Amino acid sequence: MSVVVRIPAPLRIKAGGQRQIELAAPTLAALLGEMEAAYPGITERLRREDGTLRHTLNIYVNGESIRFLQGLQTPLQDGDEVSIVPAIAGGGLGLPWST
Repeated sequence: MSVVVRIPAPLRIKAGGQRQIELAAPTLAALLGEMEAAYPGITERLRREDGTLRHTLNIYVNGESIRFLQGLQTPLQDGDEVSIVPAIAGGGLGLPWST
C-alpha cells in the first residue's frame, strides 16, 4: 500500500528536498509515524509535544480536510494523496488601516 504525501516547502529540507514522498500506512497517525521514521525530525513542526496536530496546519486526504474526516484516525488506502498545508494567518500588522 502506497500513499503519496505532498511536502510543503518549509518541510522539504527534512525530506531531503523532495516535494513528495511515498509511504505505506493504514491511518494518518500511522503515516506520521512512518514519516518520522523515514525522515527524522519532519513531524516536529506538525505536532505539539502531546502529539496533537498544530492548529496552524491543515492536512487533506484526497482534497478533504481531515477536520471533516476522522482526524488522525482517518483511514488511508493505496493511491491516496495526503497534502500538508501550513495555514496562512491574517490579521492586523499594526498598520493604520488594520484597526
